[in-house]
Amino acid sequence: MPTADSDLPRIGAPATGALRLAGYTRLDQLAGVPERELGQLHGVGPRALRILREALAERGLSFG
Repeated sequence: MPTADSDLPRIGAPATGALRLAGYTRLDQLAGVPERELGQLHGVGPRALRILREALAERGLSFG
């Protein structure tokens, strides 16, 4: 669930934690980042990447 300081979609605690540790707290910060790079973060799997890809596309954004 998005919080006041984060608008990341619900992708699961491990993936959310991995993104936060990497410094990503907002969806727009992921635009332009290579999907492969995010997939290498421990906890970010295919399901989380799909959800993030779809959320970015809804905003007219995409991975790098």
